[in-house]
Amino acid sequence: MHITIILGTGRIGRQSEKVANFMLQEVKKTGNGTELIDVRDYRIEVTDRTGESRQAKTFTEKIKKADALIMVSPEYNHSYPGELKMMLDMLYDEYAGKPVGICGVSSGQFGGARMAEKLKLLCLELGMAPVRETVYFGNVQDLFDGNGKIKKQEYQERVKRLVEKLNVPIKN
Repeated sequence: MHITIILGTGRIGRQSEKVANFMLQEVKKTGNGTELIDVRDYRIEVTDRTGESRQAKTFTEKIKKADALIMVSPEYNHSYPGELKMMLDMLYDEYAGKPVGICGVSSGQFGGARMAEKLKLLCLELGMAPVRETVYFGNVQDLFDGNGKIKKQEYQERVKRLVEKLNVPIKN
């Protein structure tokens, strides 16, 4: 099985990148195939629903390959970043029925809970199947050491539960 991780912000100094890299390593431990899609690589000037741009064609192939998705996104103004929405809007049919897990990221204690609610609604509209299990990375600035390693080991168990809910077999 292949689980694609989407990093949903392109901001300079983004803390979500640490979370996305942690998720990538944890999914690799399950024995499933994985890759990271960075929203920075799919910036477009306007919403592209034609599927004809280079970015849309590349994104289409990556999503078609995925058996499940995990989206890592910070909470900006109680929602997800606009650039994530624009990237997701490039496709529609390719998402049909794909299970998706959400990882919320914030500098506050709630870990992007409001963002996760809104992103799940978008995923439903795009035909994905969001799972109930969500991993919240609150106070993200305190969760990783200087080398990008997570300090709290309980997150590994949370990620394992999320992957299990995606109905993708764990191969370890």
